[in-house]
Parts: sequence; C-alpha cells; structure tokens
Amino acid sequence: MPETTPRGLTRLAFGGDYNPEQWPESVWQEDVRLMREAGVTMVSVGIFSWALLEPSPGAYDFGWLDRILGLLHENGIRVDLGTPTVVPPAWFYRAHPEALPVTAEGVRYEFGSRGAICHSNADYRAAAASITTKLAERYGDHPALALWHVHNEYGVPVSACYCDPCAAHFRRWLADTYGSVEGVNEAWGTAFWGQHYTDLEQINPPRATPTVGNPAQALDYRRFADATVRENFRTERDILHRLSPGIPVTTNFMTALSQCDSMDYWAWGREVDLVTNDHYLITDGRRTHVNLAMAADLTRSVAGGAPWLLLEHSTSGVNWQPRNPAKAPGQMARNSLGHVARGSDGAMFFQWRQSRRGAEKFHSAMLPHGGTQTRVWREVVELGAAVDSLAPVRGTRTRADAAVLWDWQSWWAQNLQWRPSEDHDPRERADAFYEALYDRHLTVDFAHPEADLSAYPLVVVPALYLMTEAAGNNLREYVENGGTLVVSYFSGIVDEHDAVHRGAYPGALREVLGLTVEEFSPLLQDERVRVTGRDSSELTGDVWTEFVVPRGAETVWTYADGLAAGHPAVTRHRLGEGTAWYVSTRLDAHGLDALIGWAAEDARIAPCADLPRDVEVVRRSGESGSFLFAINHTATDAKVPLDAHGTELLTGERAAGRLAVPAGAVRVVRLDG
Repeated sequence: MPETTPRGLTRLAFGGDYNPEQWPESVWQEDVRLMREAGVTMVSVGIFSWALLEPSPGAYDFGWLDRILGLLHENGIRVDLGTPTVVPPAWFYRAHPEALPVTAEGVRYEFGSRGAICHSNADYRAAAASITTKLAERYGDHPALALWHVHNEYGVPVSACYCDPCAAHFRRWLADTYGSVEGVNEAWGTAFWGQHYTDLEQINPPRATPTVGNPAQALDYRRFADATVRENFRTERDILHRLSPGIPVTTNFMTALSQCDSMDYWAWGREVDLVTNDHYLITDGRRTHVNLAMAADLTRSVAGGAPWLLLEHSTSGVNWQPRNPAKAPGQMARNSLGHVARGSDGAMFFQWRQSRRGAEKFHSAMLPHGGTQTRVWREVVELGAAVDSLAPVRGTRTRADAAVLWDWQSWWAQNLQWRPSEDHDPRERADAFYEALYDRHLTVDFAHPEADLSAYPLVVVPALYLMTEAAGNNLREYVENGGTLVVSYFSGIVDEHDAVHRGAYPGALREVLGLTVEEFSPLLQDERVRVTGRDSSELTGDVWTEFVVPRGAETVWTYADGLAAGHPAVTRHRLGEGTAWYVSTRLDAHGLDALIGWAAEDARIAPCADLPRDVEVVRRSGESGSFLFAINHTATDAKVPLDAHGTELLTGERAAGRLAVPAGAVRVVRLDG
C-alpha cells in the first residue's frame, strides 16, 4: 500500500506554495531564513514551472530546482513537489494548438492563463507523462521530498472540452459504459424528440443547440469529462509510484461547494494517497466560518474520515472576488485551526512570498509586500508556534455526531436546464441544513447516499434529486434499523440516467417517507406560504410547495395558504425502529432549526445548551490522546464546559470544569486519560 502521510514530516504541516522562480536567487537565502523564523515545516514547489524546467522540447534545465531543493533540505524544510502539468509551455501550444480546449459554442481558448487543457489530447497526455517521468527520475529519492503534488486544482477553470477528439473519446467511453448504441438510446431516452441514434459515430458532445438538449446526454458528458481528467491524474500518479516508491501522491481538491462543482470528489478521494484541499472564504455576506467548517467536514469525509491536509488557504484577503476584504486580527489563526480541528494535519497557504507581477499580485501571502513589519507577518509567526504546539494532534481523527448525504452527480443533474424552479438551488439547501446542524453544535460527516450509515443517529438529505434504487433501499434499511432521517423536497425524483422513477414522486423515497407527492407547485419569486402545526406556532416557507399525500406518514405541519393549503408541509413516518421526516417547502433558518431540533429528539441527540452561537467545539482522538478544540468566532469571551481535566496546548495551562476561551481566540485541550 502507498504511504498516506508526507515522508519525513513528524509535525503538522505549516507553510505554503513557494515560487522561487519568481525571484532572483539572492532572495532565496532570506526566504529560507524567514521560513525558519515562522516555523515553516513544508512548502509546495514547482507547480507552475514547466516552461522553466523544459524551456524547449526535450531540453531540460533542473539546475535552479536542484539548488532550491538542496537549500530547503539543508534548513530542515520538507517539500511537496509539483508536476507542472497545469500549464504547458507556450512552445507546446505553438506546436499543438489543438491541445487548447474548445467550448460548447465552438470557441477555442488561447494560451495565456492556466488550466487551458483538452484532457483528451494525445500530445498533451504524452508531454505530461514525459515531464512527470523526468521529475520522478531526478527527484524520486531526494532527501527533501515529502509528497508529490500532481497538476493543480483539476476542474478549475476548465473542466470539459467539446472538440472533435473529445467527441471520439466520448464515443469510446459510451461504448465501454453501455456496450452498444442501443444501450445509449435506452439510458438517454432518445425516443423523446426523435433523438434516436443508429450508430455511436452519430453522437457528439452536448454542444450548443437551438433549445434544451438531452439532459441525460449532458449528465453523461459531465461524468465523461470528470473520468477523463481523473484518467490523466492516474497516469501521472502511476509514474510517480513506480519511480518514487514510498512517497505519497496527491492533487489539491476544491471540495467547498462554493468553489468547484465539476469534480466527483467521492471518486477522486479513492485515487489519491492523501486527500488535500484548497479553501478560500467566499465573502458574500454569509458567516464565512460556517462555510469553512462545512468544507473541512466535506474534505474529511472524502478522505473516509482519515486525516487530510489543507494545502492552500489565504493569510488575509484574496484578489479574485468582486470585493476582497482583509481578514480581521486573529481570523487567520481561527481559520487555520478550524481546519485542523476538523481533521487537517496542518495548515498551508497560497503563497509564501507575495508576487510582484501577474494575476495574483494582490492576493495575500505569508510574507506580504510590506515584509516583516506587517500585522500579517506577525500573525504568521504566532500561528507557526501554535501549529508546532499541536504536534500531538497529528494522525488523530475527528468525531462526528450526524451525517449529511451529498452526491456531486445529483448536483450536476439537478442543475441541468428545465427544472420546475430555477430558485431551487441544491447548494443553498446544503448550506442551510449544514448551518442548522452547526448552530446546534453538531459535528457533521458527509456521506454518499449508498454508504454505510449505521454509525449515525441522524442523517440529513438537503438535496438529492438524483437517487439510485440502491440508495433508496439503503435509506429505508437505515431507518428500519433505528436511524432518524430528514429529507428535503425534490429528492429521490430520478434515477442515475435522469429518468423519473416509475410511479408517483418521490420515487426512490416513497416507502421510507410513507407518502407520495401528486404534484410540485413551485412558488413565484418573493412568494411565501404560512405553515402551521406543532405547538400552535407558525413557520414560513418559500420557493417550493407540494401536494403531499400521506401513505402511513403523520402530518406534523400543514400549509395554511397557497395552492397547497390544507396539504401536509412537514411529515413524520415511523418505519421499523426509526423515523423519517419530510419537509416539502423551503423553510427559513428558524423553521430549519425547529425541524432539526425535533429530529434530534427522535435521534436521542442531547442539545448543547451551554454553548453560545458561533463558539464551535470539535473533538479529535486517536492513539496520541483525545483533543477538544474550542473556537470562539464572537467578540465576547466564552466558557466551554469540559467533561474531563486536561492541558491546554497553546498556553500550557491546566484546564478543568469550564474552559475560558477569549473573544476571537482558539483553545485546544489535550484531555487526561
């Protein structure tokens, strides 16, 4: 089995992308001296360096990379070495312009950015394999090498190409997937609108058409594009495994639903030796620390619960959003240690030294333009010391209280055209349900709909439009065996080919929910409905309503107005030893909190009444002990109850009873016993 932890790294990873090629060699010594001052343990090198490593076809210049790797090794800094295949050199595109991707509208992109790659292109594949081989042969046993880093942020900014070679590759994929053109016709339902094919050669990618195309074809093309990119990753990975045995291979994911929607990370998580992730705060007015926690939980789940690694985040503001505010004092540490609390074995940044030129010169860095006299630098040094003190946490696992089901392929399917309402956004529902769980201080695992759910007393389904029969059976068995399930509207509707399940909605979930839905009735923009029921209180819904018919489920809340007035809005179904809840409208935050509260009672999850809002408490445990992370995102000092005595690792103080967590601070207690 390949190694799953960076070789030679005995502490948590702390550092960032290092691009020494942007600077004269006279700066390198200062960089390394300051890295030591900041407590840097690892840096990522070479990710965008193909043009310098191979300045002309077959001619290589490794001298500068030899020198920087030697300097880093001499100073005890480990290296995450990149294969630079995200940006082929200009000479490559001059010789192979067809390697540039083509949009669905037929426009071919130009060289001058990054990630402009047709992943079906044979010349690109050969060139990528060649430079990866050269790097592995030269540095596969280098003493500084801790980790191989293939490519960079697959799927961003281009995830699919629609050129003729991709069309041919797609046909081969369809033949492998379905066996024949008849299989494709059946899966895609081509009898509709006369789209029947008699030969696979007649099939093209879902390019621009006069009106909506075949949704099943579009869904399969997303699967094909993802599989093609993953195939290229495997090619590089296998070269590195062969020539550099014992060194784990990764590529940096972007699991946050706010940052990448084109990769099926359940599939990707099985391909890497160590799951790593890049995360950047989306400054859209939301509580950014909740999005951060959600992304970290999702990344840990993609890793199967094992420790993972935060490979990129920012010290302060970024530069690619419409508005890019700086992080407040102390926020860098809270962000970094929030990821560590939720399973990361380190905190790395983009990037070490802030660039003077190029598209990201206003993106923050560990060493800002202002140098060591800046607030950011001082906080970096403080954070380095804090991360070093948390070395015992390395290798432990985060403990979860509940699970949220998520499937990237369902997301792809629901976001295709001509759905009942453009206002129903699966990402928004996932964010909203996660936030409701977060506000009840529940740590969340994410799970695939067909995964084993037996460890979770509570499972939440925010949005699963596409659900296989196997997934439906899985949820039924989960509830029958004593689980508590919460399902939101427009879930269980279609199978893996975007075909509506036979019979009434919600096909795959009818039995477990104990109901049918006769008709969807989405609301107009800004239209709302009142929902009345339990405790004589009133909730509010918008975006969506349904005509729900109980088939064993009890009505808990009822629509008080709107077309669905008098029909159930929220139901509860006892099945076997467990309970399944269904909500057929988009409840606001107050309503979701009430719903999750009722379900938590069914699941026998005790409320955390002693914890203020926005003070998060997360636990990691393993052979080295049990650790409680308390992160105070508020402007008020807080007290966190402890169920055991322990030692606070950041201050060295003993802790018992109630742990004091100052405003904006983080505390980590290693519990006794």
